[in-house]
Amino acid sequence: MKLKESIYLETTIPSYATAKPSADIIVAARQLLTNLFWEKERRKYNLFVSQFVIDECSKGDKVAAQKRIQFISGIEQLEIPQGVEKLASVYQKILCIPEKARYDCLHLAYCVLGKIDYLLSWNCTHLGNVTQNKIRSYNDSHSLWMPSLVTPEFFTT
Repeated sequence: MKLKESIYLETTIPSYATAKPSADIIVAARQLLTNLFWEKERRKYNLFVSQFVIDECSKGDKVAAQKRIQFISGIEQLEIPQGVEKLASVYQKILCIPEKARYDCLHLAYCVLGKIDYLLSWNCTHLGNVTQNKIRSYNDSHSLWMPSLVTPEFFTT
């Protein structure tokens, strides 16, 4: 029997899944793809979040935060891997990510150190195709795991 692959849900996933339907066509499409993944694909994978996802989901409007927290309830929370802060700092430096987006580096470090197959996110600015080559180069040169950085579209099309 084949083991299920693993997916780390970055904060944009519960955010898009629980937000009010958007009039912006791009955002609406992302919401639809996120919900399609959730309804049709998620059971095929082992899903994980971290304390950082929980922290981010808890911020902002109380009603919206409650919806996000409810969305991720029941998803296994990863233990904090040794070295996550240090590796996140390295990624922040080599990817030129501003301090206000540090959590993006922490999400990535969790996936690398936890050997998670996929980092699922709509944050394509810091965790998208442009940065994958830099991450892969660093990880290969340091014999580190390389997760696939994907959006829900990867699983639903």
